[in-house]
Amino acid sequence: MPGAGRKAASVPLQQEPHVVRVPGGNELQAAIGREVRARRKRNGMTATELASAANISVGMMSKIENGVISASLSTLQALSRELGVPMTALFKSFEEERGALFVRAGTGVEVERRGTRAGHQYNLLGYIGSGSSPVSVEPYLITLTSHTDTFPLFQHAGIEFLYLLEGEITYRHGSTLYHMGPGDSLFFEADTPHGPEQLTKLPIRFLSIISYHLGDSED
Repeated sequence: MPGAGRKAASVPLQQEPHVVRVPGGNELQAAIGREVRARRKRNGMTATELASAANISVGMMSKIENGVISASLSTLQALSRELGVPMTALFKSFEEERGALFVRAGTGVEVERRGTRAGHQYNLLGYIGSGSSPVSVEPYLITLTSHTDTFPLFQHAGIEFLYLLEGEITYRHGSTLYHMGPGDSLFFEADTPHGPEQLTKLPIRFLSIISYHLGDSED
């Protein structure tokens, strides 16, 4: 089967997922940096453009966004002015309480998506789309319980991660087919046509986690 034996490439991670951050004064400057970066990107500005408009160096801009230094009030005022927000908005992600979403088994929200007509059951397990982040994440538990002659092909913005929990399925991504069993996963660019090709062993249950920029449209 094409693609069946392909291994995931070893790539360096951009961050350490298990690092423990010691509480301290840098939490405020890190929060300000995240907010500045998010609002700059939302305004379609590069770091160089914002630095020039606020009359600071590109190096200083980088240090502020990465939470390395604590910017002066005059610098924050200049940044907020160029970003078109009140200065207090830059403290938003520091002041707001961030929680977690807990969903008990069987209580996810059943939603209608294009595959529903082909016998696919979608349960949305949560949604994260922070006002300070341009990225949205949607986790689904998808259940296939009956054979169907027509399989929809999906194509949408973002990236998608599949993890098979039960059953067997042959899944298409572009021109490649992947035969998946419990424990197998598939991670791909979602703007390439994709979807189930063959339902080998029912019932089939798998997690689908879709991540995309908030400005992009979904199917």
